[in-house]
Amino acid sequence: MMISGAEIVVRCLQEEKVECVFGYPGGSVLHIYDALFKQDEVKHILVRHEQAAAHAADAYSRSSKKVGVALVTSGPGVTNTITGIATAYMDSIPMVVLCGQVPTQYIGQDAFQECDTVGVTRPCVKHNFLVKDVKDLAITIKKAFHIAATGRPGPVVVDIPKDVTAQMAKFEYPKSIQMRSYNPVVKGHLGQIKKAAQLLQSAKRPIIYIGGGVILSNAAGQLTAVAQKLNFPVTSTLMGLGGYPATDRRFIGMLGMHGTFEANNAMHYADVIFAVGARFDDRVIGNPEHFGEEKRRVIHVDIDPSSISKRVKVDVPIVGNVADVLDEMLKLIDEGFSADPEVADWWRQIDAWRDRKSLAYRQNERIMPQFVVEKLYEVTKGEAFITSDVGQHQMFAAQYYKFNQPRRWINSGGLGTMGVGLPYGMGVLMANPGAQVACVTGEGSIQMCIQELSTCKHYGFPIKIINLNNGMLGMVRQWQEMFYSKRYSQSYVSSLPDFVKLAEAYGHVGIKIERPEEVEPALRKAFTEHKDDLVFMDFIIDPTANVFPMVAAGKGLTEMILAEEL
Repeated sequence: MMISGAEIVVRCLQEEKVECVFGYPGGSVLHIYDALFKQDEVKHILVRHEQAAAHAADAYSRSSKKVGVALVTSGPGVTNTITGIATAYMDSIPMVVLCGQVPTQYIGQDAFQECDTVGVTRPCVKHNFLVKDVKDLAITIKKAFHIAATGRPGPVVVDIPKDVTAQMAKFEYPKSIQMRSYNPVVKGHLGQIKKAAQLLQSAKRPIIYIGGGVILSNAAGQLTAVAQKLNFPVTSTLMGLGGYPATDRRFIGMLGMHGTFEANNAMHYADVIFAVGARFDDRVIGNPEHFGEEKRRVIHVDIDPSSISKRVKVDVPIVGNVADVLDEMLKLIDEGFSADPEVADWWRQIDAWRDRKSLAYRQNERIMPQFVVEKLYEVTKGEAFITSDVGQHQMFAAQYYKFNQPRRWINSGGLGTMGVGLPYGMGVLMANPGAQVACVTGEGSIQMCIQELSTCKHYGFPIKIINLNNGMLGMVRQWQEMFYSKRYSQSYVSSLPDFVKLAEAYGHVGIKIERPEEVEPALRKAFTEHKDDLVFMDFIIDPTANVFPMVAAGKGLTEMILAEEL
């Protein structure tokens, strides 16, 4: 039976068990939209801007174990998705973006709504395809899903000219795919894993340093078992939060630029670092020369060999899927592992660093943003999905909401994309219907994708928006205060809307909160009385509140600025 290319696209999505697609129609994809209309298996969520389609598909993937899918038209449709694609690429999120393209005979002729999608997206995708023959369409989409979800995950773009979606072909979808040029290593080298176990056994000042790879490989259970059997301290990157229970005493907090005093010191002075699914990026180790002053041995587990020894020299490299490597590690630990007795002294030192209480803050008559996040944690009992935009509010959420489960912390780490929070919430709810979802944002970030309040009304997404409103671009203002002699260049936002009225204009509930005693009642009202509504809570916070601890640019991990020192 011959079917159209557009019908082939939809059949491919059905074969991949895709539940929903986030998209926005346009001329080049109208055949595909018509094919979607004729079936009920794959749902379509109509966003109000293509950037939001990419962000929502990204969050759908982050909050589940599935591949998110976006569908956009050619030209400005695809260029509007670039920020979302790059965001997913930096955080290694599996996603497939289907793009319309002008008919094949017009490619390269500056046709209406034409752009070089393959060329434009090449720097920020794991791979991309241009399909010029309808006979190649099904196998190309199969390859796209395979590449996106295996190895180090990432976004894959499939560019489909309009005439290809109109042509007829027989539908054949392969059950599996073999690609000679793409065979990522999954199992770690057993000899290297044994070396790592021996090194951990001899460690006197060990630390387990985890990143987003623990989440992406669904290895939180194995990681937790390893850490508890070893009784070693665990620290996490921003992307690794939830990979180990934050309420367990072995967890010493997030490390890096805004990490805890105990985590940063432990990372710096450790004699053995067990890095799992992390990449030693600049926000984590600070000044590389300062970090290299201490003699240490490093074990690094990562599925991407190019990430190993990229920024820090590694002594025991292990290339493989984190979950598989930790399974083998657990077998070795169970065979009779005994830690060095001096680890007990190391714990005493860590507890002394903990006593500094580096996340303490002073409450005053104004609402402190830290207080709002703490109350959010209490009201949701730590069980909500927390999406975040980028800025001070992102760091406050990471520091003060204790994530005990993976895939509950949904934020842009590598690219630091403002505007993701609200569309992230949409993606989370499509992957987790009925879940509690709170979007922690700021008055600057929320306006970058504010139009998605319309999408939320359309589909009834009951996101609870926690707007930490300090009337300025908080993180920019903090840096200008500390490093630019308080020259606040363009950090003030002097023409803010009335967010309560704005939320109501879109058909939602708006609440303005101006005093500390109003914080908890407002949150409880939002999550109980308005459980099924989107509630925009505009918290007017102390505009002078800063994020501490802080490692300034060019400084080392032990050169933290603490709130108590100011």
